[in-house]
Amino acid sequence: MHREIELDLGSLRELYKSGAATPADVVAAVYDRLAAQPLAPVWISVVPREKALSRARKLERNPVGPVLPLYGIPFAIDDNIDLAGLPTTAACPAYAYAPARSATVVQSLVDAGAIPVGKTNMDQFATGLAGTRSPHGACSSVFDAAYISGGSSSGSAVAVASGLASFALGTDTAGSGRVPAAFNGLVGLKPTRGALSAHGVVPGCRTLDCISIFSLTCDDAHTVWTAARGFDADDGFSRTPRPGDEAAPWLAGAFSFGVPPSSQLEFFGDDAAAALYAQAVERMEALGGRRIEIDFSTFRAAGDLFSSGPWVAERYAAIRQFMELHACRMDPVVRAIIEGARRYSAVDAFTAEYQLRDLRRAAETQWESMDVLLLPTTGTIYTHEAVAAAPVPLDTNLGYYTRFVNLLDLAAVAVPAGARANGLPFGVSLIAPAFSEEALLSLADRFHRAQTLVPGDVLDLAACPPGCIAVAVAGAHLSGQPLNHELTDRRAQLVKTCRTAPGYRLYALEGAQTPKPALVRDRHFDGRGIEVEVWVMPEDQFGSFAAGVSAPLGIGNAVLDDGSTVKSFICEPCAIAGATEITRFGGWRHYLSQALTTR
Repeated sequence: MHREIELDLGSLRELYKSGAATPADVVAAVYDRLAAQPLAPVWISVVPREKALSRARKLERNPVGPVLPLYGIPFAIDDNIDLAGLPTTAACPAYAYAPARSATVVQSLVDAGAIPVGKTNMDQFATGLAGTRSPHGACSSVFDAAYISGGSSSGSAVAVASGLASFALGTDTAGSGRVPAAFNGLVGLKPTRGALSAHGVVPGCRTLDCISIFSLTCDDAHTVWTAARGFDADDGFSRTPRPGDEAAPWLAGAFSFGVPPSSQLEFFGDDAAAALYAQAVERMEALGGRRIEIDFSTFRAAGDLFSSGPWVAERYAAIRQFMELHACRMDPVVRAIIEGARRYSAVDAFTAEYQLRDLRRAAETQWESMDVLLLPTTGTIYTHEAVAAAPVPLDTNLGYYTRFVNLLDLAAVAVPAGARANGLPFGVSLIAPAFSEEALLSLADRFHRAQTLVPGDVLDLAACPPGCIAVAVAGAHLSGQPLNHELTDRRAQLVKTCRTAPGYRLYALEGAQTPKPALVRDRHFDGRGIEVEVWVMPEDQFGSFAAGVSAPLGIGNAVLDDGSTVKSFICEPCAIAGATEITRFGGWRHYLSQALTTR
């Protein structure tokens, strides 16, 4: 096994498929890399080599092992997430406990074939965005040791970026799954609150906490996300999307993305970051996005509520008993922050909640004009020296574009967006309403691939975006026709114009108030197909659309010229008897144009 093996999921799948390597080979290579460098500050504890190899060999003997979505994939785990067999410390040795079972998400990943390597360093009790508040040392960006790695999930990001794991789990309350991604050139997925179970996770702010995913590509993050997601009855905050929550018809065509006005952007003197963000905006426009200037002050106000409001009391509630007995054994900066909870009352908490509700309503107005929000993940990056001199103010700066996301119940994907002249990476975040993870990852993948060579498969979900139903229309619902508004009123998006498979006939129905055709399949007819438009509609809108279809038409299925099957209009056989066949025109538009010409 070559030590230079690439750990992205696509490369490992090819190795396993070709027989060039086995999971045990890959695990051995990872542990060879671990042995070649000190564990600290990236790792707090590591699964024993032989135990990891035993897991790998067991997978190899499993007849269904190779079809598991994460077969033989090594991963790392933030040390505030339980892994049976290793202590959970949240980067505070005095807090350590031995979990009886792994966190729900960890177990889901193991069941999907992934192999845990160990527990990674972090800002103690997930309190911070710099990655420097740990007794195990401060991680650095893999691009320059003088600069911070970002936190709180510092070790998880560095483990992936330095080739010690294919992906890693972190947590994200105010940006901890996105800032380290930006500082280490990674993709960072911050899912919707409750979409991934937090059972078995040491809480930071329990009402806001999310498990996050660090990966090398968006497709890798999507694979991990798919394996990890699901409702968990053991987590009181677990939830699943309702019909329509995941709908992103905008992914199939033109979309709008929000950007703050220049007066509301903040780069803290980092001109290179400002220039890279401007380039990212241009790149998004080149992908078909329409730039919309929004009022970022609403989102900033929500972020300020978190940094200066009573949510710190949740941090205190999470470890209250420990703090009352062992506060002196905590990192002094972390201790000072959490002890600040004592100055807030229940009245303060309710007052802040009322303010947040008003801000959420104001944010909903902003979302009416955009599909995605495009922001810098951070305005700048700091050196270890700078953070040591002003730990709290600089940490606050790092959350300028991240703190509001969980408070406003949004999902986000951090993705690389170029590098400064000195080689330090810059990243942006794509943000959208809850349960938009798949659509965000798909768009982020396009953005990522537009600027660099990205390994693995393209994550293209545009053919039928998440939460949508594809519908083929052949007549009065076509673009420019009188009933097209029944699609656009339901936020449907045109995907393509194509033809049906051979074997369809088209008839002009008689007596309809609005002229309509009937698309009928004839197994004994070998035609060239009928022209149709394929639209994608949010699934929660499809019921009312179908309910509005009047006899003799109904909703059924149609086969397209590429072999795919989509929903479409069908017709009762009795209506065909008195109808005029217009199949020879090839489509409704051509028929109408010919009919007008001959009048």
